[in-house]
Amino acid sequence: MKISIALCTYNGENFLSEQLESFVKQTHLPDELIVCDDKSADKTIEILNKFAANSPFPVHIFINEDNIGSTKNFEKAISLCTGDIVFLSDQDDVWNSKKIERIETLFIKHKNIGMIFTNAEIVDEKLASLDKKLWDFTFEKEQRSLNFFDVLMRRNVVTGATMAFRAEFAESFSPIPTDIPNTIHDGWISLVIAANSEVMFIDECLIKYRQHSNQQLGVDWNHRNKNRSDLYKNSIIFHHNELERLNLMNVVLRTFPQFKAPQIQLSINEIVRKNLEEKTELIKHYNARMNLPNGKFKRILSVFFELQSGRYKRFSKGWKSAVKDLVESKI
Repeated sequence: MKISIALCTYNGENFLSEQLESFVKQTHLPDELIVCDDKSADKTIEILNKFAANSPFPVHIFINEDNIGSTKNFEKAISLCTGDIVFLSDQDDVWNSKKIERIETLFIKHKNIGMIFTNAEIVDEKLASLDKKLWDFTFEKEQRSLNFFDVLMRRNVVTGATMAFRAEFAESFSPIPTDIPNTIHDGWISLVIAANSEVMFIDECLIKYRQHSNQQLGVDWNHRNKNRSDLYKNSIIFHHNELERLNLMNVVLRTFPQFKAPQIQLSINEIVRKNLEEKTELIKHYNARMNLPNGKFKRILSVFFELQSGRYKRFSKGWKSAVKDLVESKI
C-alpha cells in the first residue's frame, strides 16, 4: 500500500521544520511527500528544498504562480499524489511517530473504510500541552453514535490535519467548491466520502495541533475568557452563515451524482429542514440574550418570554441561564 502525504504551505517558516521532521520520525515512512506552496514570501521554499535534499523519501515541491487559497491548494496537492492512501497535513502541526503505521494498519484491516480521522492534542506555539483535546470542541461524545453523514450535514467534525483517505475517492470529491459558507476542503471531502463509504474515527491523539496567532483556523479553546456580547455576535454571524450553507447544500448536493442514492436524498431533506429550524431559533435566542434591556421590569419580561419559548432549555442551561440573565444589569 503506497502512502502519500499532501502538505500545503504558505509563509510557514516559523513551524514548518518541526512538522517535516515529524515525517522523518515515522515508524512507517511515507512513499512520497507532495508539497504545494501558495506563493510564500518568507523562507518556506528554502526550508522545503533543504529538507528535500536529505529526505529518506521522495519530496515533490510545486509552487503556485498565484495565491489560490488553502482549499484549492489542497485540491491541487491531492491531485498530484500517486499513493493508495492520502494523508493531509498542515504546515504547523507535529505528527505522532506512529501516525502513518497506525492508520495504514486500519485501512488494510478494514477494506470497507474510505476515510479515517483522529483526535489531536491541543498545544501552544512551543508545543506545550494546553490540557485539551481537539474533539472536546469539534466532536462531542453524543455525536459519535449517530449516522455520520447526518452529523456532517449538521456541522463538519473532521479536521483535515487528522484525516487520511483512499485515493480512489479523489475524483469523486473534485472539484472542491469554494462558495459554500463554513465549508472548506476537509468538510467537503468528508461529506462526499461519508455519502459513498464507511468512515472510521479513532479517539487517539496522533498529532499535536498547534495554536498560534497566524494560523488560518484553530479551536476557540479559551472562549470562556471572552466578552459574552462578542461571543453572541460571533455565534450569530456563524449561524447566519450556517443557514446559507444549508440552503446551498440543499441545492448543490442534488447536482452531484455522489449524493444521488435515495437514502442520501431523504437524509438531506430531513437534515436541512430540521437544521434550518434549529439554527433560526438559536439565532433568536442569542439575539434575545445579547439584547436584554437594563431596566428591571423589562428585563424580567424579556427573560420570561424567552423561557416561555423553550429556547433557554434548548440552547442554554435552562433556569440557570435565565437567572444569570436576570441578576446581571448588562451583558
